[in-house]
Amino acid sequence: MKKKYLLSLVILISLASNGLTQTRKHILYKQIDSTALYIDVFYPKNIQPNSTYPTIIFFFGGGWSGGTVKQFEPYANYFANRGMIGVVADYRVQRRHHTTPFESLMDAKSAIRYLRSHAKELGINPDSIVASGGSAGGHLAAATALCTAFNDKMDNLSVSCIPNALVLFNPVIDNGPGGYGYDRVSEKYKDFSPINNIKKGAPPTVLFLGTKDRLIPVETMQKYKNLMEGVSSRCELHLYDGAGHGFFNSGDYHNKTLFVADQFLESLGYIKGKPLIEMK
Repeated sequence: MKKKYLLSLVILISLASNGLTQTRKHILYKQIDSTALYIDVFYPKNIQPNSTYPTIIFFFGGGWSGGTVKQFEPYANYFANRGMIGVVADYRVQRRHHTTPFESLMDAKSAIRYLRSHAKELGINPDSIVASGGSAGGHLAAATALCTAFNDKMDNLSVSCIPNALVLFNPVIDNGPGGYGYDRVSEKYKDFSPINNIKKGAPPTVLFLGTKDRLIPVETMQKYKNLMEGVSSRCELHLYDGAGHGFFNSGDYHNKTLFVADQFLESLGYIKGKPLIEMK
């Protein structure tokens, strides 16, 4: 691509959702040889010039092997309607790029560093960045906050990749022996697995899990919560009886988890007012 080192290729797209029209930007955030990685940025309606906004970035699930940014576009759009900047990030996965989970994590860190290093021009408050995701994407969000290894050598490491809060939908947080992905990460789990890297200063976190999740035991998530509270970090765990893996993607569970995520971010001061979702 000519001019591949320009700040971005930006496509402005108007879209309607819940009666509101927003601006969406398609931005090149990283180039690795012939691989171009983009973020899509959803802006609130009536965004004010020279103002900055809390931002939430989503990483899709798919076992670091597949997946699409479309998974979390409704979430990014929702929080843009709530006054935040919503972002969905592409990253390298095995099926499309023949990469390992380690490259996926490098890209997630690069995406957050991009948001921070371009905060002024994007209208982002660099001190109010929330990372979110589901399943393997939830792992990436958590790992950007907790795991210090697996940084891209092309990144400016003086820019922090650590988000200020985490919203995690059935995240893969244990990659050790017996946990998800151990067969792919092996002994590197000690640096890759969020539950093995919880430390003082970990960002406030909300977790969502179905009690019938075939990949993530309830006991693992409860242990994560206990470890977080052991280092004096806020950690909410919301369990949904009978729900399986990926339960949050559709139906009533979509609205229920989104409602709680909204309340969590409101409690942190990132959004104000009532959720756009009405719960019975």
